[in-house]
Amino acid sequence: MAAEETLQDAGELAVRWRSLVTAWAGEGRASDDGESVVVEFDLPGPPGEPGTLSLRFMRTSHLLVVFMTDGRPLPPGRLARAAATANAWNTEQLVPMLSVWDVHGPHPVLAGVCSLPLGLRMGPREFAVVAADWAERGAAMFVRCRQVVDQ
Repeated sequence: MAAEETLQDAGELAVRWRSLVTAWAGEGRASDDGESVVVEFDLPGPPGEPGTLSLRFMRTSHLLVVFMTDGRPLPPGRLARAAATANAWNTEQLVPMLSVWDVHGPHPVLAGVCSLPLGLRMGPREFAVVAADWAERGAAMFVRCRQVVDQ
């Protein structure tokens, strides 16, 4: 019966991605700016420096893409270490792909990226499994990489 319900609920991401993200995030955790849906989670960090994992879901012409960051600018002089850390993460883990990125201004940040094809059909349960995995891996990625970059 559960499989039948899932098949009935399944739809293409191109049409349903906003509602799937919002349903996965839960009440009050997602904000929609018209072009993307942002979901934020608390991220463990050093005492006195709590972090936030921000996942920005958006649609391109063929993909549902999630960009994730902890929003913390890289410390001065740490760009090379951050790039090496990103390369090591990508070699070992593959998902999310990590890079050094200048998203919102002149200060580089670490950022992760995951994607799914828009033609993919999935129901809320399947989407929740994928999104939760991305968020869990993203949190682990930022905690681990910040330990290396901030040394």
